[in-house]
Formats: sequence, structure tokens, C-alpha cells
Amino acid sequence: MTAGCSLSRECAALPVNETANAAQSAGRGRLPYRIRVQFIGEGLRAGRGAGRAIVRLIASAPKVQSTGRPRATHRRFGAAPKICILRAPGVEKNAPGEVKLTQSLDGKTILLIVGGGIAAYKSLDLVRRLRERGARVRVVMTAAAKEFITPLAFASLSNEKVHDDLFSPTDEQEMGHIQLSRAADLIVVAPATAHLLARAAQGLCDDLATTLLLATDKRALYAPAMNLRMWLAPATQRNVATLKQDGALFVGPEEGDMACGEYGPGRMSESLDIVAAVETALRADARLPLPAQRKGPLAGRHVIVTSGPTHEAIDPVRYIANRSSGKQGHAIAAAAAAAGARVTLVSGPVSLPDPKGCDVARVESARQMFAAVEAALPADVFIGAAAVADWRVEAASQKIKKEQGVAAPSFSLVENPDILASVAKAGTATRPRLVVGFAAETRDVIAHAREKLDRKGCDLIVANDVSEGAGVFGGDANEAHLVSRGGVESWPRMSKEAVAERLVARIARILSEAAP
Repeated sequence: MTAGCSLSRECAALPVNETANAAQSAGRGRLPYRIRVQFIGEGLRAGRGAGRAIVRLIASAPKVQSTGRPRATHRRFGAAPKICILRAPGVEKNAPGEVKLTQSLDGKTILLIVGGGIAAYKSLDLVRRLRERGARVRVVMTAAAKEFITPLAFASLSNEKVHDDLFSPTDEQEMGHIQLSRAADLIVVAPATAHLLARAAQGLCDDLATTLLLATDKRALYAPAMNLRMWLAPATQRNVATLKQDGALFVGPEEGDMACGEYGPGRMSESLDIVAAVETALRADARLPLPAQRKGPLAGRHVIVTSGPTHEAIDPVRYIANRSSGKQGHAIAAAAAAAGARVTLVSGPVSLPDPKGCDVARVESARQMFAAVEAALPADVFIGAAAVADWRVEAASQKIKKEQGVAAPSFSLVENPDILASVAKAGTATRPRLVVGFAAETRDVIAHAREKLDRKGCDLIVANDVSEGAGVFGGDANEAHLVSRGGVESWPRMSKEAVAERLVARIARILSEAAP
């Protein structure tokens, strides 16, 4: 959600969908399950179990009346949720007991392409949510989409004619496939099926939907929806990478139960998450130019940066983590974007704002980070600044209880995927031209960094001393050593932003010297 939240002073500058993250930092850390703070017809609501920090925010915020009985969206072990309705800048009060959403998309035209999947029914709610925020929504349906939802349903909700025919005699008199894309501020493809992603990635234009995607100079936002094996298939991941390289944006897919009975990644994102991505994309357009318009030493390059910690669940309440704040990784992503690169930032759980000009994928576990990095490839540069957990435990499905007379539980550890080694593996088609790793050490810093450089197969290692008293974890400064096969360059203590700028400048120089 893009509107700011006035629940407390510390949250004033955060987007609404980051309020729960701020509460985590101020309260108990990671919540026992996902908390979604979202807009509904009555305003903003937070689920039960939000923790002490959210309770304090709720207690300090001005209340408004709810119109109608609020519906539960978060349940834990059958407990009945308590819903609180709050005022925020995104909600306007009209009359006692009545509120409405700010028209955050007022004057914007969204071209919604509906693909042929069971998730097409969610697009009906998406139309309603977009129109609630003032957007004009024009719908294009594929032939397969009409097998699931009728055009009449979309016409009724959008109050617009639904388009589905590339060879319509009336529409094509005015070159309808050009006019539709030209009049849109953003194209949203939801659901984006595997077939539709494949055709878009290959530039095929055999129907109205794919012709619009090819004949536009506007950005496209895809919300994938498909079986988990289809999503994880190498062909689909290659198509996603191609579309991202061409400037496309993605929201989701989410992990959950499938219509086919399986569980995993592939569920289409919920309507409010897609709306938030739409608002973000429309804001970002002014500051995130297309690749041909970017300037700087890394213009035309794709840089992937990992940042922050990973959390490995022990049970629904507890997890294993580390002290990484993500400040150095986020600073590197910002510096690379400022140097003209197209930056994909894969971030673990942090309480930092997204760097300007970056596409951000938020993850929690090491396996999720690995999947996000694989989806973002290919790239020219990979910078692994995240502190990724080497091990995970087999998480319990229920909270582990302390019981008198029962011995403390023991945990068996399972090795996590090695992201840096996998990306740096020689001979693979997706290996970036330059792979940069990080080494956080407490002793023999340079010796361990040299060993890691050879063991992982990367090109550079940024090594630093994170022993107690060094002030690196969570601090604003760093003292780094740049280790390569040609030697070691030690940098004096400086701000993490300065370290990022120096590293990005060195990367740009290496790439320019290696260019034919």
C-alpha cells in the first residue's frame, strides 16, 4: 500500500505495507505469523496478534467508527480475531461513521489484461479495488480467460467496454490495439499464465492481448498465476528473466494452496497487493527510466544485490537469525542505481526503506532468497551482500512448548543452498560477468576472505571485521578490504554509503576494462 500511515511518529514515512515491519522492529521481532495491514471499505485494519508494538500504535491512533461488521482475515488456532479500524492519510472521513479511500489513482488509466487461468476470478475484485482509488480500468480478455469469466462481469464492474478481438471491425477502424495501449498509464497482466508469459517474452502477437504488450511504450506489471511446477520450470523462469530484462515488473506469485491440490509458489497475489504494486509502479516511472534512457557508468547493465539477514523458522513463533541490518547491501543497490544500472534488490527482513530506482524482492528464508536470485538472473553483476544462514532446522508445525520434566528439544540442521557458489559456478549460461561476495569475519579476516574467494569461485570478496566492538553490524560505518586474485586493497573506515560508491565505481571500471 502506498499511502503513508500516521499510526505513530516512527511509522509516518513508511508505506502502509511496511507498518508491520516497523512494529516488528519496535516490539517482539518477527511476528508468529504474517500480519497484513490493508485498506478495506471502512479504512485500515490490522489482524489479531499484531504484537505489543502494533497494540501501542492502535492505542495511540484516532479511531473512526466501522460501517458494518468487519470480516476476519487472520486466524490462529481457531481464535477469533479482534479487528481495529484506524484513520490514516489514505482514508478520508466524510461524515460520522463514514470513510472513503483517497483517490490515489485519480486520473490514471489501467489497461488490465486477463489471462486464462482459474485465478481470473480474482481480477474481478482487482477491477473494483482499482476503481475505488479513482482509476479508469479498461479490460482486455484472452480467449482462454472467457472460458472462466464472462466479459459481461468485467463490463459491469469496470463500466467500460471489454475488448477481446484483435480483428474487431469497429475497434480496428481506429487501430484499437494501438489506441488502447497509448491511452494507458500502466498495463497490468493478471492473471499472467505460463502461456501468456511465454508469448510475451518471445514477442509473439497472435491475439489482442499480446499485440498490446508488443505495441506499447508503457511498462507492464505481471501477476503470475499457475501450478507450482509450471512456475518453477526452467522455461518459465527464463521467460520471466527475459521480461524483467526488458523492463517488466512483477508482483508475486505467492506461496499457498493451489486449485490442483498442491502447495507452493504459484498463487496469484491478492488484489490489494497488486494495487500496491500498481501505485508503486506509477510513482516509480518518473524516477526509473527505461534502460535506453539511463545514464551513468553502469547504464545498460543489470545488477542483482542481496541484502539483510535471513530468518530460518524453528516453529511458528521462533526463528534463527543474525545481526545484519541490510544497511550496506541497500547502500550498494542505491549506488548501482545511481550509476545507471537496472538493479534488482533481493532483501531479507529489514526495517529500511526501499532504495530509489530499484526493483525489490522481499524474502525471509535462505531458500526464498535463492529462488528470488535465480528468478532475477541473468545479470551482468551479482553482489551477495546478504548474511545468509548456512543452516536451517526442520521447522515444527506447532509451537514447541516447555514442559516440566521433559528434556530440552534437540534440532537437526539441514544445509541451505549456497547462493554465492551457485551464481558463481563457472560454465553456466546465467553466470554474471562479475560476481562479488562478502565475508564477515571475526579473526584472520583477509586469510578467510582469500579462502572464500577460491572456494566459492567468485571474482571479488568484500571482507570486514564484525567482531564485538567493530560496530559493523547495525552501524553506519564500515572498514572493508577488497580481495581479488590480484591482491588486497584495504579501505579506511568510512560510511557504508561511501563504501558502496567506491565498490560500484570499481565494478564499473572492471567492466569497462573487460569490454571488447
